[in-house]
Amino acid sequence: MIREVLLHPHPLLTRRAEPATDPDAVIADLLDTMRSFGHCVGIAAPQIGESVRVAVVDCTGHRKAPAAQGELILVNPVIVAAEGAEVGREGCLSIPELTGDVRRATHVTVEAEGLRIDAEGFEARALQHEIDHLDGLLFLDRVESPATDVFRRKRR
Repeated sequence: MIREVLLHPHPLLTRRAEPATDPDAVIADLLDTMRSFGHCVGIAAPQIGESVRVAVVDCTGHRKAPAAQGELILVNPVIVAAEGAEVGREGCLSIPELTGDVRRATHVTVEAEGLRIDAEGFEARALQHEIDHLDGLLFLDRVESPATDVFRRKRR
């Protein structure tokens, strides 16, 4: 079922999510909601009102992720290794009017229930962005300077 996406400054978006004990209850809704936005590469459970540590990422077909690994379902994910650093532009369904320049690792290893993912570039950025949601962080919390690194989103 496609769910409504919570918008900043909803308090659930700034709260650390609880470990998921019944992830199936939210995975299908996350996938349906992500797919309903043509440009979306990921979404986390807190964004649809569920304070559990579940997120989905799918960078397939994105021009910045030619080696994307397909649909990734992250249950209780943890970044266990991170290397490199690069500043890149990010947007978020929960902050639809803004984008921002955020420094992220260029390569990450993520462990989640039944899954170990090595990702780089844009896909690594997407994984870090969604895991941040599970920790109650938004990309606005990661910009170095709100005055120079946050921008009004261009209309498509």
